[in-house]
Amino acid sequence: MTYALPPDVTATRTEGGMVLLQETTGRYWMLNGTGAAVVQLLTEGRTVPAVSAELSARFGQDPARVAADVRALLKQLSDARLVTP
Repeated sequence: MTYALPPDVTATRTEGGMVLLQETTGRYWMLNGTGAAVVQLLTEGRTVPAVSAELSARFGQDPARVAADVRALLKQLSDARLVTP
């Protein structure tokens, strides 16, 4: 499954990561560099397993831990309606 930003969410890269602004509510989320990478890769059409594998290789971390972290972030973003399948 791939993900996209809803029409009312704007993503802006920052020096340290990314800011997601939900324009209809005025709420925003600040993501660090790793969170920004997750959102960028997901919105480029990559699947959760592909994102997890890439980040695990990039940072030399345990694949199972990275996959769990990616799924946890995705759940938070989905619950806040900042990404949609």
